[in-house]
Amino acid sequence: MNRRTLLQSLITLAALPLLPACSRAATSAAAAPTAAAGGAVAPLKKAAQAWRGMVSPAAYQVLFEDGTERAFSSPLDKEKRAGTFVCAACYLPLFNSTDKFDSGTGWPSFTRSIAGHTGTARDFKLILPRTEYHCARCGGHQGHIFDDGPKPLGKRWCNNGVALAFVAKGQSLPALRS
Repeated sequence: MNRRTLLQSLITLAALPLLPACSRAATSAAAAPTAAAGGAVAPLKKAAQAWRGMVSPAAYQVLFEDGTERAFSSPLDKEKRAGTFVCAACYLPLFNSTDKFDSGTGWPSFTRSIAGHTGTARDFKLILPRTEYHCARCGGHQGHIFDDGPKPLGKRWCNNGVALAFVAKGQSLPALRS
């Protein structure tokens, strides 16, 4: 390896931490008009810090600091009842129980979200690009989308259980929080 190749490689490695921020800003800006255009969800203009007292510390770490809960730690992974999964922060319905499946990964997994209720962004935190998704209303990080789900959709929306709350069928959905 010559000196020029080595220097180019070092510069590229030094720039990698900047990619997630650039990618998320570009993708989020592009995704926002889609949700608004459908009239589905109006994003809240609320700072992440304002949610701190409204959710558990574990939920805050996942939702607003892009954390990940430990696999097999959420009771929602085994939830089998009919109902709706809502964002743990703002209570926006994100998933129907009919779209949930057991992926064996230790996190609640779904084949799709409720249309217009999530936004996506490219995520380079593990170097390889992934598709991150978040609540379209409060912006809370939910999880990642993978292409290894069941047919016919082939998608696995892998969610952090602590970022969700479950509302059983027959119970009223909670009022949206602002």
